[in-house]
Amino acid sequence: MEATRLCPYCLQPLPDGAQSCPHCGKSFAGRNPGGTLPVGTVLAGRYTVGEMLSIDGEGILYRGAENLGRFRVTIKEYLPITLTAERTVGSVLRPKTGSEVLFKTTRMDFADLYHSIQRITPANGLEAVLDVVETNNTVYAVLENPGGTPLDQWLENHPGPIRPDDACAMLQPVFEGVAAMHKIGLVHRGICPENIRVMENGRCRLAGYATVGLRTAGSGLHEQLYEGYSAPEQYSTAQFEGRYTDEYSLAAVFYRMVCGQAPVPAAQRVVADSNPRAKSVNGSLPLYVSQVLQLGLRLRPMERIQTVPQLYQALSSKEYTAELTRTMKPETPVRTAPPEPERKEHLLSLKALLAGILILLSILILLTLWGILGRKNESASSAVEPEPASSEVMVPQNLVPNFIGMDYTQVQNNREYTSMYLFYVTEEYSDTAPAGQIIQQQPDADTVLKAGETIRLVVSKGPQMVEIPNIIGFTQDGAVKELEARGLVASCFMVVNDGSYASGCVVRTSEEPGTRVEVGTVITVYIAADPSVQITVTPEEPAATEPTTEPETPAAGAADPAADTD
Repeated sequence: MEATRLCPYCLQPLPDGAQSCPHCGKSFAGRNPGGTLPVGTVLAGRYTVGEMLSIDGEGILYRGAENLGRFRVTIKEYLPITLTAERTVGSVLRPKTGSEVLFKTTRMDFADLYHSIQRITPANGLEAVLDVVETNNTVYAVLENPGGTPLDQWLENHPGPIRPDDACAMLQPVFEGVAAMHKIGLVHRGICPENIRVMENGRCRLAGYATVGLRTAGSGLHEQLYEGYSAPEQYSTAQFEGRYTDEYSLAAVFYRMVCGQAPVPAAQRVVADSNPRAKSVNGSLPLYVSQVLQLGLRLRPMERIQTVPQLYQALSSKEYTAELTRTMKPETPVRTAPPEPERKEHLLSLKALLAGILILLSILILLTLWGILGRKNESASSAVEPEPASSEVMVPQNLVPNFIGMDYTQVQNNREYTSMYLFYVTEEYSDTAPAGQIIQQQPDADTVLKAGETIRLVVSKGPQMVEIPNIIGFTQDGAVKELEARGLVASCFMVVNDGSYASGCVVRTSEEPGTRVEVGTVITVYIAADPSVQITVTPEEPAATEPTTEPETPAAGAADPAADTD
């Protein structure tokens, strides 16, 4: 028996077919963008869909109501934007041509993930999965209403480092929840302050579940990674992800809480590891906590702390940290240049060697001259006295090379550079320089710089790319605003409408939703005209950007461009 449909805003019963709530007065029409579920949609006869909250590469998150128990929920719909073609009549999803198999397999992964989490919640620090509904050729995960405050927002309202003991107490439920996931073979892969919520009692709860495809770069889904918190292995499909992946992310979250700043992103650390030790950021931090975070944030998975319980116990116990440190294998150095002290010792040794050679040469020259003078028995007054050899070691001055225009790999793989200098690398978008090219350096070329000092390089990330949003069904104004918010330019054209489309709404775009293009790209938006308006197809309409679809039939009386070919 179906439960009475509730208003997703005020949770009051709704009359059959109502498109607005008679209690709170909220209208349901047009509240969700085109391509999403309309407000008021009922799933499995039990859940009423509310407003869309967010969208990622895997699906859409909605507010919702549980009609039987009359309480609020959130609903996650599996809808991968890179694999989905459209939503047909009846809200059924249709995969893109050629993506049917991947759509089906990732849908199964989505269902298995939430079914598994449903079995272990709510008895730990994880957001509870209440139900999993499979319909409309997709899957809906019904989750508890999260409550609380996202940890990233909480930290903004509590500036400054958090005491390690307090951080341990806050995160204890999350550690326990992640350990429970690992026991059944699940890895979260998305642990970060954004996906952790601080509840009213000060304890934290973890949300933000996703399949492996969303949290791995280069997968079939449009990935969602978190800079500073995602582990190095998540940036490559060639590396295996395991329990140690979540351990890295939890160590990064703890680092953020006790240091007041996030770790350097793993993708940058792999190139040149410049992540500061926790103790150097927060001098009041106990040394053993800094040591634990150093072990937990190692770049190579097999060299870091392996399990979440180990990490939590080490953060809670100085004695356990000492024991764990003794059993850990040494870390393999990542940077190619030797550490600063080693480099200075090497230079001092070289100076001493050169000085010794010069002194020996001076003695040999003096002895030779003495012999020559003795044999000739020349008077001291007539002898030409040789200029004494200098005992000073002339150390050549190092001039900074001109790195601008070079590919950073040319610097990274050149021992002449990496053995002489340290490099601090940041990245910026550039419309003129290809990705990987050095666009700035400090100090400038030909500056005198001592060996072992740091050169700052800015490396191009290439043009900034953005994803085309799904604006099908949007009004013209809404579509333009949505594109402009992403740095794109809208070029709108009216097209013939035989009554199949809503007047004034977007029917298609020159680029498929989910496609990545450069910021500033012009996107042609085709708007359905009023059926009573006759549209003349003109040569100015950009045919080159037309999607491959059936051509529009000109309205009666419209001019035919091919007719003027006499």
